[in-house]
Amino acid sequence: MSRPRIFVTRRIPEAGLTRLRASFEVVVNPDDRPLTTEELHRGVADADAVVGLLTDRIDAAFFDAAPNLKGYANYAVGYDNIDVAEATRRGIPVSNTPDVLTMATAELAWALLFAVARRVVETDAVMRSGAWTGWGPLQFIGADVSGRTLGIVGAGRIGTAMARMSAGFNMRVLYTSSSSRNEELERDLGARRVEFDELLRESDFISIHTPLRPSTRHLFNADAFRLMKNTAILINTGRGPVIREDDLVAALRAGEIGGAGLDVYEMEPRMAEGLKDCPNTVLLPHIGSATHSTRDNMALLAAENIEAMLAGTRPPTILNPEVLK
Repeated sequence: MSRPRIFVTRRIPEAGLTRLRASFEVVVNPDDRPLTTEELHRGVADADAVVGLLTDRIDAAFFDAAPNLKGYANYAVGYDNIDVAEATRRGIPVSNTPDVLTMATAELAWALLFAVARRVVETDAVMRSGAWTGWGPLQFIGADVSGRTLGIVGAGRIGTAMARMSAGFNMRVLYTSSSSRNEELERDLGARRVEFDELLRESDFISIHTPLRPSTRHLFNADAFRLMKNTAILINTGRGPVIREDDLVAALRAGEIGGAGLDVYEMEPRMAEGLKDCPNTVLLPHIGSATHSTRDNMALLAAENIEAMLAGTRPPTILNPEVLK
């Protein structure tokens, strides 16, 4: 009897592949790049389950191309690439990889915050160029962090972790939330839930952690930047399209905000025209979850979800549990 076939749309860490190979036939995209839509549909044609990435569009056409599909596992915490309602309509479980990347992403948000505030990348380049002539009292002056106001947009797992790390810097914490109050942050940090406009006006640093939804796409646009302090620093380790990037470039150039640290982009992997030329930015290539243990644990969780889907049991991080009823 042949073993179920798993198609992996791009190579993931070996820990996950080894676990899958113990029980299944595993076919992995041999090229280190996202598949085209045609390649993706061809690859899933005889798959029993699929492990995919945010770059894969999981929609009705995908499901049509995979008539044997019994489950799909996203190797990411975000899942705006998946038409969950369509998967549910077809009775196909889908999952993501939350929790295991929370701390790594929160830590990177802080790395970006400090890098922009203290001009780390800019001054590193000066040293490497040999242009530094010695210390001067007016050189490379950056922003204070301790005692300032941190605004968290989206106080879920990662936003909460990022906010909690501010305790050592005696920061005032404001947050927005589309659901209930974050009692943990209010109790432990004295955080205050505010409306979005108030957070924009009051925050010295704003860190984006909200999921991408129709209501959050281009949440940060020209109107939002005009409300921010002209010294404020914006950090995004969440989803790129939450920021309208052309408007961000204009705000940075005009001095409407103080700077930005980005790990994700609206049109990833491309950046908006002019963004790379803004000196008050730090720009990273989507490395929020890029630690050895985090990426391994994401792969293992995706594999565990696939195992459960094919066994007919509840996947640990299923996004549409109603298909199991």
